[in-house]
Amino acid sequence: MIDVTHQINAVTRQVGKRVFKAGEARVVTVSQTYDAALDDVWDACTNSERLPRWFAPVTGELRLGGRYQVQGNASGTVERCDPPKGFFATWEYGGEVSWIELRLTPEGDERTRFQLEHIAHVDDERWARFGPGAVGVGWDLAVMGLARHLSGAPAVDPAQAEAWSLTEEGVRFVTLSSEGWYAASVASGEAEGAAREAADRTTAFYTGAEQHDAGE
Repeated sequence: MIDVTHQINAVTRQVGKRVFKAGEARVVTVSQTYDAALDDVWDACTNSERLPRWFAPVTGELRLGGRYQVQGNASGTVERCDPPKGFFATWEYGGEVSWIELRLTPEGDERTRFQLEHIAHVDDERWARFGPGAVGVGWDLAVMGLARHLSGAPAVDPAQAEAWSLTEEGVRFVTLSSEGWYAASVASGEAEGAAREAADRTTAFYTGAEQHDAGE
């Protein structure tokens, strides 16, 4: 069990744009401060033995120039690495390449600010359909998992995690996360109507309502 409202409110969500490589890119940023030392958070984010306990199994070489593979998800190359402050890597999934940048900042001896940026070249049509929540909700689930892990909670069981996502608590978490990304989208300058439609589609996708509606 988690305190859904507390976790949702503990996260800062931002949406922006940046000129990056081939052109203008969308940037989705998620951040949270944890009651854990910098070295502990860095280890949790890069240790292949700890990653499955809160995120997913990751194989490969988690070092500068190394290739990695997230089980059932993306693969990529670590392009920059500055232990224990952060890293920059490609995020390759479905034949497309985007980028992630992790920054860890100490806030005292036993508190660390975790910030992750997901940078992607997204066409306007796809952005209009789902908005920042398309990846943002997934990262919200990840930072929740990290919060539980750093607080000493048991390791995540993939089957239980999938089952939890369909419970009332899981649906509430996804819905509130999607609402948070709606607010961040509007704050970035997106029209409220367009942001609302994208958020509703994202919520339906993550909760399975989209499939249910399509079958009726």
